[in-house]
Amino acid sequence: MKNNTGTTLSVWQPGVEMPVTQTLNSNVTTDVCVVGAGISGLTTAYLLAKEGKKVVVVDAGEICGGETSRTTAHLSWALDDRYSTLIKVFGKAQALLAYESHRDAIHKIEEIIKDEKIQCDFEYLPGYLFLGATDTEDQLDQELAACHELGIMDVVKLKQCPLPSVSEGPCLMFPRQAQFHPVKYLSVLARYILDHGGEIYTNSHVKEFDTGRVHRAITDAGFSVTANHLVVCTNTPVNDQVTMHTKQAPYRTYVIGARVPTGSVPKALYWDDSDPYHYVRLGTVAGEENLESEILIVGGEDHKTGQSKGDEAERFDCLEEWTRKKYPMVQDVVFRWSGQVMEPVDFMGFIGRNPGDSKHVYIATGDSGHGMTHGTIAGILITDLIMERLNPWEKLYDPGRVTFSTDSAKEFLKENLNVAGQYLDWVKPGNKEEDTIAPGTGIVVQKGVGKVAIYADAQGNRHECSAVCTHLGCIVHWNNVENSWDCPCHGSRFDPYGKVVAGPAPRDLDKL
Repeated sequence: MKNNTGTTLSVWQPGVEMPVTQTLNSNVTTDVCVVGAGISGLTTAYLLAKEGKKVVVVDAGEICGGETSRTTAHLSWALDDRYSTLIKVFGKAQALLAYESHRDAIHKIEEIIKDEKIQCDFEYLPGYLFLGATDTEDQLDQELAACHELGIMDVVKLKQCPLPSVSEGPCLMFPRQAQFHPVKYLSVLARYILDHGGEIYTNSHVKEFDTGRVHRAITDAGFSVTANHLVVCTNTPVNDQVTMHTKQAPYRTYVIGARVPTGSVPKALYWDDSDPYHYVRLGTVAGEENLESEILIVGGEDHKTGQSKGDEAERFDCLEEWTRKKYPMVQDVVFRWSGQVMEPVDFMGFIGRNPGDSKHVYIATGDSGHGMTHGTIAGILITDLIMERLNPWEKLYDPGRVTFSTDSAKEFLKENLNVAGQYLDWVKPGNKEEDTIAPGTGIVVQKGVGKVAIYADAQGNRHECSAVCTHLGCIVHWNNVENSWDCPCHGSRFDPYGKVVAGPAPRDLDKL
């Protein structure tokens, strides 16, 4: 598989063949246009195709070439933001719907796997929330009480984690979590779409949206998809300038994959609640026949996108150090990659009708580290909206909702003050043009009153473009792990030469 959003390779990308696609090279008309070929977009397109709808999927890169291939693919209804928090913010009834929606998403994935006979390593297993370095037992008790208040009685507290090296203290056990190989799964959904009258166009970047009585998605090449319904599933909405981007914040998360002897780690999902937090599972490489080892996948070390201060590579070192301490059976680290998650300020994702737009324009965003179940919920909910069926989750995930709670208000204020602070980069002195730039790296330099992003290629040749993000004008920062220019305000990302690889920026950095 080809990388679209960085230079690192995840454990899911080798060994999986995607169906052959082409770029959009003519104007087409359809019932539903889906922008984005990750799990949200492909699940939505698959379920609509099953309903008999004519669907066209358009993606700026390859199928699963974005954040979906950079997940750790936990399938979990034990939510990161905790049911104790969701009850306070949304109330008991809505918190219960949050649980039911993620549980039902796992069941839907299982149903699709059975219907399409997909070989993607799906299995149910327990999940363990254990005590990290900064955690207390009171946190476990609070979450256990919240689960029981919602009627989730099969969550239990254990005296010890099943792997003592991870934690010798108590933990919570969440039954019937699951895991799978996301790219194997979605390759089959993509083939189903193509085999049942749908179309998928790749390497076709949508730069403009025209929404009115009908809707058009227009690519860089000037070709368009005209549709009755428009669904934007691009991790963060690229059809929205401001509204949704004040409601969520972009974070980079880091992952390593290390070999461990087969059977040396009890198969389960593991995670803590510390800062920085960690999440762990086992997996395998597609097509690999090494029966003596498997891959321990460990993620964490998150930070706001574009705000790492150049220490991205050190995040991997910290993850490896933590992993070797907690899992002493670890052998070689064979994968290192990073991804981007969107954290909603009120702790719940956004799926449904785009605020202020036509009622036939839909978005899915704010996965908060649960992208696989969240993307499946998006497919179910948006399909119901298009088919004009009632769905009990509609209000909970409504992108236009306004949440009144102290916790969400504090989070909203914190994240948006952080964004405002990034504009100070305009007045901070930049590097000097004559500064040395190592081959394969980039720096932002001061030229007059402006800021210029300069990338030195492998031969040392310099390539210049404006350092001003084409979304809302923040100054981009160099990411030395993924070799990209990252915006510290709303998470837009550009390749070394300024080509946009992730929204909400609608276009490339300006050439000089």
